[in-house]
Amino acid sequence: MTERSLAHELAEAISSGEAVPGSGWVAGVSAALAAALVAKTAKRSEGWSESAGARAQAIELRDRLLALAQQDALAYESALTSLERRDSGLARSLAKAAEVPLAIGEAAADTALLAAEAAGRADGSARADAAAAACLAAGAAQAARRLVEVNLATGPDDDRVARAGRAAEAAAEAAQKALATEP
Repeated sequence: MTERSLAHELAEAISSGEAVPGSGWVAGVSAALAAALVAKTAKRSEGWSESAGARAQAIELRDRLLALAQQDALAYESALTSLERRDSGLARSLAKAAEVPLAIGEAAADTALLAAEAAGRADGSARADAAAAACLAAGAAQAARRLVEVNLATGPDDDRVARAGRAAEAAAEAAQKALATEP
């Protein structure tokens, strides 16, 4: 499959009229792609002594985020079914639908932090990929934050909402740091 057809197929799935994949899945996959960019940055940076460790960490984050994206799709589908049926498991389904985006947000923040480190240490043009990865991961963390808020429908004093907020803020700060590095 060519890159163009793969990207087109992905965009078609997202833009369909189906509820799934939804924004949580997209946030998870976006953050996974950001982690993949960090892995690429590390692979292309022979002058960075810790690049092998950073690459391994980026690949672990990529794989974790892809698994979380899939979990989010399942949790979201379950919550929609519970809502439709107005069954007694609705609160539990909504809580699960908030837990997975929370995990996505926290992993996206870890990705943004790793990307910011890569932006400061990588070789030459690979720094731009790392800065882009930090921005993508920060966007995913912000999206995940919003999903946690919506799925819980509680006030800002809920610990999960606060954790999602802290992850999104850390990711945004990491993206700013990555963008401020010399090209």
